[in-house]
Amino acid sequence: MSRAALLVLADGRFPAGGHAHSGGAEAAVRAGRVTDARSLEDFCRGRLHTAGLVSAALAASAALGTDPGELDAAADARTPSPALRATARKLGRQLLRAARATWPSPELEALAGRFPKGAHQPVVLGTVARAAGLGPLDAAHCAAYESAGGPTTAVVRLLGLDPFEATAVLARLAPELDRVADRAVEAARRALDEGVDALPAASAPLLEISAELHAAWPVRLFAS
Repeated sequence: MSRAALLVLADGRFPAGGHAHSGGAEAAVRAGRVTDARSLEDFCRGRLHTAGLVSAALAASAALGTDPGELDAAADARTPSPALRATARKLGRQLLRAARATWPSPELEALAGRFPKGAHQPVVLGTVARAAGLGPLDAAHCAAYESAGGPTTAVVRLLGLDPFEATAVLARLAPELDRVADRAVEAARRALDEGVDALPAASAPLLEISAELHAAWPVRLFAS
C-alpha cells in the first residue's frame, strides 16, 4: 500500500476538477441554510452520511474490483438529479484524465475506453485507487473526505469564512468520516457476494432539488 499515493490522490491540488464544484454548498448559502461555521458543519455532516456514504461505498467497491459497469449503473440509480449525474460524470472524466497521466495502467485505459463520456466520479476514484496500489478503505476515505472537504473549501470563498474555522469543522467531523469509511468498506465487501444492491442508497432529496435549481442559475461561482 502506498501512503504517498493516497496523499497525492487526496490532495486538493490534484488536477481532478473538484475545485470548480461546491458539492451543493453554493445553493445552500444562497438559500440561507449555510451562514457560518456551525451551519456549515451541519451541512457537511448531512452530506457525509448520505451522498458521502454512497460515494465511499462505490469507490470501495471499485477498489475491490467490482465491475465498473455495474457500479456505474448503481451510481445512476442512486442519483435522481440529472444535473448531479452530469456533474459526477464530468468529474469522473477529469479525474481519469489526471490519473492516466499519473499512474498509467491497462485498467485505467480500459475504463477510459469503456466510458468515453466519463463514468461516475466515485467509480473512477476507486479504480484509480486500485491502479495506484491502494485498498478499499483508502478509496472510501478519499470519497468521504471529498464529500465534506469540497463544500468546506467552497464556503470559505462564498462567505469569506475564516479558513481556521473551516479546518476546525473538518477536524470535528474526522471521527464520523472514519466511521462512514468503515461502513462503506463493509458494504462493498458484502456486495462482492450479494451484488451491487447491497451498497448503501442513502438519499438527500434537498441536495438533488438544489442541484437542479443551481444548474438553472444564469450566474454562479461554482459549476455545482
